[in-house]
Amino acid sequence: MGPARVSVDPWPLVRRFVFAREPEAAHDMALRALELGAIRPTKRAQRPRPSLARTVAGLRFANPIGIAAGFDKDGRVPLQILGQGFGFTEVGTTTPKPQAGNPKPRVFRLLGDDALINRLGFNNAGHDAMAQRLERLPGKGARPGVLGVNIGANKQAEDRIADYTLGVRRFAGLADYITINISSPNTPGLRDLQGKEALQRLLAEALDAREQMLSAGAACPIFVKIAPDLDEAGLADTLSVLEASSVEGVIVSNTTNARPSDLRSPQRTETGGLSGKPLFERSTALLRTVRERLGTQKALIGVGGVDSAQTARAKLDAGADLVQLYTGYVFKGPGLIGDILDGLDSAGRSA
Repeated sequence: MGPARVSVDPWPLVRRFVFAREPEAAHDMALRALELGAIRPTKRAQRPRPSLARTVAGLRFANPIGIAAGFDKDGRVPLQILGQGFGFTEVGTTTPKPQAGNPKPRVFRLLGDDALINRLGFNNAGHDAMAQRLERLPGKGARPGVLGVNIGANKQAEDRIADYTLGVRRFAGLADYITINISSPNTPGLRDLQGKEALQRLLAEALDAREQMLSAGAACPIFVKIAPDLDEAGLADTLSVLEASSVEGVIVSNTTNARPSDLRSPQRTETGGLSGKPLFERSTALLRTVRERLGTQKALIGVGGVDSAQTARAKLDAGADLVQLYTGYVFKGPGLIGDILDGLDSAGRSA
């Protein structure tokens, strides 16, 4: 009998190589590696886990863990991401016209805080490029997981609500669900759409567009992604509109403009949205509040600072039906999804 094989995690070495590169260049390198099949999923991430399957907003998820918008802005690798073991992926944010975004550098690693700051500004290739890629994929119900499309407005749009309506029209037949992103901090004035009157108009027009685009019996749930920086009055207004609307769910939350006092990294002073571990407590508290105020009528996706089975479980316990991650994946690598699914699965069996 030979010596036992010792499994060595390659991620620490790979991370050193990846983090030697500028963050945005490293991100594109990761997308290219996924396109080429160079990032192989772990067997444990792909293991069937019936205990984690669930139906949310009429959609069937093999497990509740997804990758958040921003990772795959132009829909380059949705099937490859699902193949890594995620139950769902959300591509975008996509805008009607191609958009270069803000000047570089615009993504910063806060290595001492397991966090990122970005001020990308909805850089993407536009609706046409996204739609052409999605049209080449298997259709709804034939993909290996759930595919969401996150839509936004062009920075220079004269009528931003019209841009969202265009997004709904373009992707209602292609996406399993659509996310209306009105909470990015990197497009000036965008968060104003969370206000009561603007949000009422936006959702009414988005829902009307969806109804016009889908045939009888077809479905495409709509989620609204909100900011973690709403004050109490602003949150009350936003939630009152969402409660009265027939949108199916809310994503809690986007990145934050706040800077916790205990951030250590020199990059903490950069302008942009903060994500990762420092956002966890703030976004989870908001998630709990949203669940308490909306009750069980809306599906909730919890996002912000998820980097372990424990933090994913905390989101679920705070009221999330599903959980998304992004920054944790950047810092902990492809093995993270298997770690989270293992933890959730074993917790479910022992409960």
